[in-house]
Amino acid sequence: MKILVNINKVFHELLFQEDTDQDKKITKDDLGPKRFILVDEKTKAESVIEGTYHLANLLQELALLKDDKKEFCEIDLNRIQEEPVERISRKIREDYWNELTRTIDKKGLLQILEDEKTSNEIPTLYVSAKDKQGVKYFQDLENELKNFKVGVLPEDLSDEYIETLNAKPGILALALEQKLYSLQGVPFVVPGGRFNEMYGWDSYFIGIGLIIDKQLDKAKAIAENFKYQIVHYGKILNANRSYYLTRTQPPLYSSLLIEIVKQEVPDLKWLKSHVETVIVEYNTVWMVQGKRLTVTGLNRYKSDGVGMPFEVEPGHFDDVLEPYALKYNLPIREFEKRYLNRTLVDAELDEYFVHDRSLRESGHDTTNRLINTCANLNSVDINSFLYKYEKDIAYLIKEYFNNAFQMDDLLHTSEEWIQKANFRREKMNELCWNEESSMYFDYDFVNKKQFPFEAATTFFPLWAGMCSEHQAKKLMEVALPQFIKTGGITGSTKASNDNFPEDAPQRQWDYPFGWAPHQILLWEGLNNYGFFEKAQEMVYRWLWLITKNAFEYNGTIPEKFDLETSSHKVFAEYGNVGTEFDYISKEGFGWVNASYQYGLQILNDNLKLELNKLTVPGDLF
Repeated sequence: MKILVNINKVFHELLFQEDTDQDKKITKDDLGPKRFILVDEKTKAESVIEGTYHLANLLQELALLKDDKKEFCEIDLNRIQEEPVERISRKIREDYWNELTRTIDKKGLLQILEDEKTSNEIPTLYVSAKDKQGVKYFQDLENELKNFKVGVLPEDLSDEYIETLNAKPGILALALEQKLYSLQGVPFVVPGGRFNEMYGWDSYFIGIGLIIDKQLDKAKAIAENFKYQIVHYGKILNANRSYYLTRTQPPLYSSLLIEIVKQEVPDLKWLKSHVETVIVEYNTVWMVQGKRLTVTGLNRYKSDGVGMPFEVEPGHFDDVLEPYALKYNLPIREFEKRYLNRTLVDAELDEYFVHDRSLRESGHDTTNRLINTCANLNSVDINSFLYKYEKDIAYLIKEYFNNAFQMDDLLHTSEEWIQKANFRREKMNELCWNEESSMYFDYDFVNKKQFPFEAATTFFPLWAGMCSEHQAKKLMEVALPQFIKTGGITGSTKASNDNFPEDAPQRQWDYPFGWAPHQILLWEGLNNYGFFEKAQEMVYRWLWLITKNAFEYNGTIPEKFDLETSSHKVFAEYGNVGTEFDYISKEGFGWVNASYQYGLQILNDNLKLELNKLTVPGDLF
């Protein structure tokens, strides 16, 4: 049923009556009557809209219609009354992925360069000298548009050169492709909010969501941009900004390829080029002894670069810098300035930031598990990811290349990569598995002992298929209950969090916060080992949390949640991206969007019915 209304009139009347805290949303926190009457301008028939959720839907539909700049439009009551699960999933599928899609080309460059993190007076786009086509394209565009400048990066990027870019930061070019009439940027999907560039491990989870929502071409485009980054910048970057050139991200390239080939019979030339690039990344980024490969035979995160990471705002490290400012008898801002400029050097502080930069490479920025220790750890997460690389490469070589993959005069076989995976599993069992705790712990190879911090990364070996049946059962029965809250699993256990002082900074990847990648990898891991009922429960808990918050808070889909309060209202470092918008959320948040679509693929029909009713998980499990 549709109702003809005066859009601006109804919009302002609704806000005046129901948005009592004037935040341009209608939420459970507003104190209005939660009842609004719509009058059809043609028939004068009245329709009553009641409750926070339906009123917020009305506000969102009005906001969309206002964009058409018409005085009178029809409101579709079916959209107002839409069940919450269907509405969230439809918005992700039909709207959010498109809103989050970017290209770096003539059409899309302005959207990338107009970013709150751009500090140069004239925005700068950096292009690798290796990319001859890209250099010419963007230099021609620079002459045409006059509103940005192009910097050409040398083919060999030294740490010293990268450090010089800190004074003139900019965005890094990504892949171009020849279309019928012109070169165009290969698309990528950003996380959302202030994260307006292509992020490393976010992109894998986003790719899963895109594949589920029948946007396979965009998922393949992510793989193309992964390949471009490895070829031109030497690694899959934390994100495509100049100050991330020293830093990679958790490796999930091969996992994306596996998801893509599940959907269609691959073009073997296309697949070969990507398998070659995965192997290059494996060998040159991860398996260089003394860099990210350690004496144990296992890996670590180890970012390059020196000193404070450039991207943090002034004041972020005050608790770290204060004793050093006192040591040098300087005001803290003056000390920070000199330290950033490297006119003042302190070896002990430099060592701290080796670990800090490395934990940012891990994607877990930040967690007490990795503070001031990350580069000393054979972490469970990175070795789970690399085990999966080894198994994936073995599978792709056997399945698509007749177990003989020729590359640079070397013949790769499946057996070779299985052997690498078996070695890694044995070393993980030796150094990281703790039978007494029924968990995997990071191994401190400097001090030759486990670091017994109970983190959600303990479930990553389940996802990678690394566990024995015994280990999987122990993880599910003993470890998992220590992480479960009403809305999913926390980043760490409360017990581990309680080991740190009460006045210590609240780390966003620790208890009590919940993150989409942890949930997704847990669900896959549980299903890998046949724990299907527990997987259903864990999917329901997380989707209930997303649905509840969207239901009560005007469609909000945030970056992360506080699982102690089952809320998007997070009081930790960096705030919560995805919560700031006017009237309607137009993009959600990348990997939370993906987790919702993926979870709905797993969840059985009975639980979907309960989800629409917002049945509390405690009433079901």
